[in-house]
Amino acid sequence: QVQLAESGGGLVQAGDSLRLSCLASGSTLSTFVVGWFRQAPGKEREFVGAMHLGAPASYVADSVKDRFTISKNRVMNTVYLQMSSLKSEDTAVYYCAAKLAGGSRNDYRFWGRGTQVTVSS
Repeated sequence: QVQLAESGGGLVQAGDSLRLSCLASGSTLSTFVVGWFRQAPGKEREFVGAMHLGAPASYVADSVKDRFTISKNRVMNTVYLQMSSLKSEDTAVYYCAAKLAGGSRNDYRFWGRGTQVTVSS
């Protein structure tokens, strides 16, 4: 069982930067991958990237990799999503989720409640 809590969302202007945090708690966290997703109003949920908690492995979606990075603080069991040069189309609720390493993006079974990011143009 893994519990996740996002923080760091807010209202920013286009071009600004923002860092989201995902605090994970539970057992055997080193076997989990934490992913970031976002969902804008009226749109499908979009995968943003992922970080393995127990290994130096990460991935950021092509659509944002020139502006977003993922990192972690393993001691703090926290995964960060650093977003820069934000655009209005980045406005969404951002969720972090966890799954056991391996498998597919459909295997995320533990989810946080989400944090709202609003980018004003």
